Amino acid sequence: MHSLFDHIDLRVTDIARAREFYDGWLPALGLTAGGGGDDWKTYRRQGDPQKMPFIWIVEEKNHRPNRNQVALYQPSKEDVVKIAELARRAGAKNYEPGEFVTDYGKGYFAAYFEDADGNRWEICCRHGEEDRA
Repeated sequence: MHSLFDHIDLRVTDIARAREFYDGWLPALGLTAGGGGDDWKTYRRQGDPQKMPFIWIVEEKNHRPNRNQVALYQPSKEDVVKIAELARRAGAKNYEPGEFVTDYGKGYFAAYFEDADGNRWEICCRHGEEDRA
């Protein structure tokens, strides 16, 4: 089966600041720095670039965050905590440590944070049969 997602196109106002932040935690997810230029950078998993989803970060000076949120799955609570802590150390804003979110279903565990531009991230895992999503 192929991946549903091809890429995430993320806008930031300062690519140098964004690179420092994303270099601090995306590699722990197996996403390594790929191509880049003066105003963009990619992070992708190893393998065939035509088949592997990636995150593309592009500088756009007029970017304004909205309420969208990107959630990345991890297999365990410990992994959620580990990745979220790496993001916190890399400078995450509005950091919310991992906790069970019963509104989303029994066994749903997630941590939340934002980059310096207000782009919102969630790291989550599911360990219950009553998940609502």
